[in-house]
Amino acid sequence: MDGKDLRDYDLVALRRKFGAIFQDFVHYDLTLGENIALGEVAALDDQARLWQAARQANVATLAETLPQGMDTLLGRSFGGQELSGGQWQRVALARAFVRDCQVLVLDEPTATLDVQTEYELYQRFHELTHGRMTILISHRFSTVRMAERILYLADGRIQEAGSHAELLALNGEYARLYRLQASQYLAESKDEVQA
Repeated sequence: MDGKDLRDYDLVALRRKFGAIFQDFVHYDLTLGENIALGEVAALDDQARLWQAARQANVATLAETLPQGMDTLLGRSFGGQELSGGQWQRVALARAFVRDCQVLVLDEPTATLDVQTEYELYQRFHELTHGRMTILISHRFSTVRMAERILYLADGRIQEAGSHAELLALNGEYARLYRLQASQYLAESKDEVQA
């Protein structure tokens, strides 16, 4: 990484360069601020940093509506405020954004977001990931098509690589699956028009 053999890195220092949000993120029965700070515990007392991450993940508006804002206890276990699946996912995104990392890994980061929130997040995707290598793992072609470079994996190997346009022009498996997924939406739209 950065021209240096990974074996020469201090493992703790190397891990600090990475931030991640996984599809199966965890709900913590802690305050909203503590939930976000779990991405970077050193940020726990840095309100400006917590609010910045909350804005990036589109959770600041939620924080403003909660009874104690960032200090609102979340989760039912201790009588806290329960959130929807999409709200929890945005909290998990904020957890990833609070970490000042070089590599951001996003595994199906919008799986439980509503369509409007997903659209807003992806409209700001390049702004939110500026200065970071971002690895986006997704089965949604609407998600991956914004990537500069797409790696199509099958059987544990890279089968095709390129931009969305390059992979469509290649007319391989990526293009076939993209068209298959797109045809589902087109068929649904046609059915709605006829109804």
